[in-house]
Amino acid sequence: MRVLVTNDDGITSPGLAALAVELAGRGHDVVVAAPLTDHSGASASLTVDLVGGIGLQQIAVEAMPGVVAFGVEGSPALSVLLARLGCFGDPPGAVVSGINAGLNTGRGLLHSGTVGAALTASNMGWPGIAVSLQGRFPTYWTTAAWAAGEALDWVSRTRRRTLLTISVPDEPLAAVRGIRWAKIAAYGGTRLTMSGRDGKRVQVSEVAGALPPDPQTDAGLVAAGFVAVTPLQGIVALPDPGVVAELDAALTGRQTTDPVTLEPDPA
Repeated sequence: MRVLVTNDDGITSPGLAALAVELAGRGHDVVVAAPLTDHSGASASLTVDLVGGIGLQQIAVEAMPGVVAFGVEGSPALSVLLARLGCFGDPPGAVVSGINAGLNTGRGLLHSGTVGAALTASNMGWPGIAVSLQGRFPTYWTTAAWAAGEALDWVSRTRRRTLLTISVPDEPLAAVRGIRWAKIAAYGGTRLTMSGRDGKRVQVSEVAGALPPDPQTDAGLVAAGFVAVTPLQGIVALPDPGVVAELDAALTGRQTTDPVTLEPDPA
């Protein structure tokens, strides 16, 4: 399968290299396109300069021998968009994003550039896999790369157009207790708190979660030594027309001196 590998930690990240080498070693046709600089927390943002263009350069990365790699002046989601436009040759059949240094667990995964790239792929009709590894300075990249490879091989066999986030403990593969389906935790392993403020700046810091995570959640399972896998759903309309009916009633029933008129869309 042709696979686009990207990340949000940047083109020189060891996690990106470990992921690309693992997938290429399994026989997949890998092309790498990742930000030239760190874009952690970029979510699925797109910053496109329609006048000046987007910086793009092919790079020989020593840690990824034989893998074609492009550095992109922009977010990981932008790399996925450029792949859709054919900037890196034939379009991929799947996008694998990571390996992120630090877990993307809990509701905070909404803000992850790693997850944002996979979500963008899903919105374009491709399978998307986002992989993260426990710890700010993790050691066992190969464990997370193996988990990603297993997931991609499954996608290749089944042709499932799925969106997965995979969270991996920083342990040797032999120490991993298994792979489990996971709920999304209320928060990940850490939370942000305001640690200082003056007239012009606010200082925030990471602190450990206030409560132990639910053992059936992504954060809890990784803490217990399991690989946590959560299938996600992309941008989908909620099948609840009652919400719109209530909103319409609230708007049209409001008594004001300047009543609101909802005009129908032109035919």
